[in-house]
Amino acid sequence: MGEARDKFFMEKALELARLGLGRTSPNPAVGAVVVRDQKIVGEGYHQKAGTPHAEIHALRAAGDLAQGATLYVTLEPCCHYGRTPPCTEAIKASGIRRVVIAMPDPNPKVAGKGIRELKEAGIEVEVGVLAQEAQRLNEAFSKYITTGLPWVTMKVAMTLDGKIATRTGASRWISCEASRQKVHELRNTHDAVLVGIGTVLADDPLLTTRLPGGRDAVRIILDSRLRLPLEAKVINPASSAPTWVATTDKAPVEKRKELEKLGVEVLVLPSEEGRVSWPALLKTLGEREIMSVLIEGGAEVNASALANGVVDRVIAFIAPKIFGGREAPGPVGGMGVSQPYEAWELEQVEVHPSGADIMITGLVKKGSR
Repeated sequence: MGEARDKFFMEKALELARLGLGRTSPNPAVGAVVVRDQKIVGEGYHQKAGTPHAEIHALRAAGDLAQGATLYVTLEPCCHYGRTPPCTEAIKASGIRRVVIAMPDPNPKVAGKGIRELKEAGIEVEVGVLAQEAQRLNEAFSKYITTGLPWVTMKVAMTLDGKIATRTGASRWISCEASRQKVHELRNTHDAVLVGIGTVLADDPLLTTRLPGGRDAVRIILDSRLRLPLEAKVINPASSAPTWVATTDKAPVEKRKELEKLGVEVLVLPSEEGRVSWPALLKTLGEREIMSVLIEGGAEVNASALANGVVDRVIAFIAPKIFGGREAPGPVGGMGVSQPYEAWELEQVEVHPSGADIMITGLVKKGSR
């Protein structure tokens, strides 16, 4: 009964934490609930870096009812001064009797110290309730806080025969409405969405999030020669999110100035074989507190990202359609592999229906290829 109860309330905390995805960088998404006599008396989630953490919101909502209660929190409470005071101090002062934590904080500044501090204060602490779900929720933060680099998700939509467009280049629409809705949900929870200049020239996408209450991610275009048209829809002054173009020193200076006049930020980065260097790009994005990137590129951008080992997760929407055609492109271009054992492999694979489509997700296995 106790274990089931803990899972029930931790799931409530995880639901709250998900509300902060894409909005808290460079901080994690965290949810918390205060429970007394089997009832939630306070709840909250971290909404934005620099604002109170989830535990503080929950404790404030609970007030005096926190005395002798249990706090459920999806990540180990912080014990250091950052942009806000340590949460452990507020927990100790609240009179909380028991703290249930989904996962330890991977931040080296915390990493078990918060748990130890609570225990030393005489508070009962339990760690590991719905840990896997919590780790998945903050996979981007875990990578970012330990490497300084953003988590990269590659999204593809293709037909049953592995095509992302017809032989004429037409691609709207391969996936169903439910899948397209999920893509907007992905944009809503990522810090940035990235495409290559080929996608912009072919499709002229907006790359905005069209959801009630949604927010736009930073739009990033890989464009080594600055071929981005000045009238491209991705240069969207109506959006609250900026547009960044990653280019090289080979790009025309005059075109750079024209784009900057339109509000576009041009990032001049090192090149590799004439293309923007992936390591340099990710390092720059990490320095700008971009914690998660969603690649929605074409076959060549996907191939380049995989070849450079920057993709962490793949999300593939497979539609029950067949295009056929030798010239119709697949989701990954480039040279490809010569032998099956050289393939990029996915692990922790999940398969879910998405309307009429199938959605397959998995982590790119480290060391594969």
